[in-house]
Amino acid sequence: MWCRLLLFIFLLPLHLFAEKVIRINQLGYLPNAHKSAVFLSDKPIFNDNFYLFNSLSGKKVFEGKVEIYDGSSWGKQAACRLDFSKFKQKGGFFLKVGETQSKSFRIDFDIYDETADFLLNYMRQQRCGYNPFLKDSCHVHDGIIVDHPTRSGEKIDVTGGWHDASDYLQYVTTSANAVYQMLFAYQQNPEVFSDRFNAKGLSGANGIPDILDEARWGLDWLYKMNPAKNEMYNQIADDRDHRGFRLPTQDTVDYGFGEYRPVYFVTGKPQGLGKYKNRSTGVASTAAKYVSCFALGAKLFQSIDADFAGRITEKAIDAWECAKSNPGVCQTACVVSPYFYEEDNYVDDMELAASSLYHLFGSDEYQQQARYWGELEPVTPWMELHRARHYQYYPFVNLGHTWLAQSQDSVIAGQFVALMKQGLDDLERFDAGDPFCIGVPFQWCSNNFVVAAASQARLYRLITGDEKYAGMEAALTDWLFGCNPWGTSMVCGLPAGGDYPEAPHSSITFKLGQTTTGGLVDGPVYKDIYEKLRGIELFEPDEYSNYQEGKAVYHDDIGDYSSNEPTMDGTASLTYLLSSLDAEGQQATTKNIVKDEQGAVVRMDTIKREIYFIFSAHNFNDGGLAVEKILKEQKVLASFFFTGDFYSNPENQLLIKNLIADGHYLGAHSDKHLLYADWYKRDSLLLSRDQFETDLKANYRNMEKSGVDVRSASVFLPPYEWYNSSVVDWSHQLGLSLINFTPGIRTNADYTTPNMLNYRSSETILNDLEQFEINDPNGLNGCVILVHLGTDPARTDKFYNRMKELIISLKKKGYKFARFRGIDCPFI
Repeated sequence: MWCRLLLFIFLLPLHLFAEKVIRINQLGYLPNAHKSAVFLSDKPIFNDNFYLFNSLSGKKVFEGKVEIYDGSSWGKQAACRLDFSKFKQKGGFFLKVGETQSKSFRIDFDIYDETADFLLNYMRQQRCGYNPFLKDSCHVHDGIIVDHPTRSGEKIDVTGGWHDASDYLQYVTTSANAVYQMLFAYQQNPEVFSDRFNAKGLSGANGIPDILDEARWGLDWLYKMNPAKNEMYNQIADDRDHRGFRLPTQDTVDYGFGEYRPVYFVTGKPQGLGKYKNRSTGVASTAAKYVSCFALGAKLFQSIDADFAGRITEKAIDAWECAKSNPGVCQTACVVSPYFYEEDNYVDDMELAASSLYHLFGSDEYQQQARYWGELEPVTPWMELHRARHYQYYPFVNLGHTWLAQSQDSVIAGQFVALMKQGLDDLERFDAGDPFCIGVPFQWCSNNFVVAAASQARLYRLITGDEKYAGMEAALTDWLFGCNPWGTSMVCGLPAGGDYPEAPHSSITFKLGQTTTGGLVDGPVYKDIYEKLRGIELFEPDEYSNYQEGKAVYHDDIGDYSSNEPTMDGTASLTYLLSSLDAEGQQATTKNIVKDEQGAVVRMDTIKREIYFIFSAHNFNDGGLAVEKILKEQKVLASFFFTGDFYSNPENQLLIKNLIADGHYLGAHSDKHLLYADWYKRDSLLLSRDQFETDLKANYRNMEKSGVDVRSASVFLPPYEWYNSSVVDWSHQLGLSLINFTPGIRTNADYTTPNMLNYRSSETILNDLEQFEINDPNGLNGCVILVHLGTDPARTDKFYNRMKELIISLKKKGYKFARFRGIDCPFI
């Protein structure tokens, strides 16, 4: 936080002058997608063209015409869009308008890789009951029934679920939507989700994709909240919860029941235990949400837990009868303030419930009922009206239309495709003239509107093949990751090396000094809304102060609960969009690639019987020519990574010349062999992004002087083989793929000397390699084996002298040898 404050103070004088910036999607762009950025200026623009440059070479690769927009809606004199969709090459690039330059960004197929799984970090952090983030339990006494005609005051076990946001209230309204969104994301894109956590949310695979583990956590809670037919509960706790920052495990709010919190029975009537009441008119909005989750959950869990699937199937049928018998909305309850979620529509919930039952059972009766309810709300009202009270039209996207638009009945499919299109047409009317092409209302939780609109645009395109709204879809997605006036991602921690919310309105940040990793924050609100809010007091000087004169404001500050509070349901709703974009990219990438927790590639295709030898060098080269000779004799191609100092050393030029002539890959290893991250605190950086880029570009200049074709040198081995997720992200934005040796191989220990505690002889290293092959189910398939070209003279047992022996042995076992191929590498 202090670093950010110092940065603000350093930059403050610049705000006295005109600013010009180019806003980009910090994650990057898929090669075949719409690709645009936005230029903003405090002065009029006099440029007709913009230019795209390769980040490493600095060479111009594309030129386009700027599209002029009115910048006044965002407090700027000038604005323009920079559309470079026609440029489809992969790599790292930056944009320029006049002398204004963007940050580097990447065009590639894997830019959304594992981003949907990344969101689950926040969902696990929000768990109630056992919380894997805190490794402790909270609210284990939930709860005491309230507002029940005969059972008020009774204890009921409803422990579990997720906290709604930075408060600890729990609503079926938002939790059910979160469950359904995650189930839908998996149902649509199962291939992109990994298994790295168990059911408790702790590290360790359990044979079930993590997103289904998370959805199951919510389904189990919903099961408890609907313990019997016609017995449903809607909420745990109420607005008495709002008592300042505290960890959930230290929650001391007293509701009058000691350690127990109130659990609200669904009455279907205006509800509230104090002065203030909501405007509930029925049960259907809640009951139908139970139906949808249980029906889709049963479908997806049939092959995982048949007993559970059977039980929630029965729940879905019972809840459907309840929903039909008591139409209307069931809103959340309040006590000390008139604040509650003002959900006013329920027919969309009925449509989704019937659609989900049709998906489960295949009965035409359910499809016809879904059609009936869907016709009652042709367009989600906020899309048509461009306004909404807080959660008035919820959920923000109607996935019932999506199911019906894919019906086998062509009449029904055509009808609901047209309704999806109608909603998108409404959005398009409102984005006209906006330089960011953003057509959502900036009410509270505007990012939820953005996700909903982008999801509908994407679903429409995938269902119909119609590209009309592909630009809208891209602009909305870009907005979430930095192509907005503030130049920030709206997801905490993503991308790792970018600008994202570091100070969300959360006790995790206030108490522990950590961002809420994976959480989607509320997003900007209209300026007039922000100025009327009570209790907002910024903790720090506003780093975005020069971008707050437009129609909406956003602050990365703990004190701004209106724009910078992450929400559980908003985060879950983003899982579909990101998983779908990930799936699109995966269609063009090699499968079975292994990455480490930081995002570096540490193993190539585990199916192919291929091994990747990599050699690195900085200040030692005693084995270079010997290795080159062995590889040539054995007809083995490998990959070499040298520092700039190594490339510029005259004594190494013969080796470099020979390696190029032999067809090996030559890449970068940093210019000065810098240490990027603290050895003992890996997430602590020891250099800035600018220092990283300056050093690496110097490495490439020295490579080019030595005769290396740097256009194909896009695979990078970091110095010391030590890095963190920010360094991986910075590498990606330069168009580089950061690789490392396969963990457990241990050949990297060939630098150790006898006086070191971790010394390993060459014989030990060979034995370790043999044991790895025996123990790993894939043997050495795809393994990246690191060998140093030279070592300290104190090590006389040089492992590189055993290379011929090792290669012959591996050949006998049927292994082949591959080298990285730069821009053509299958995982790039």
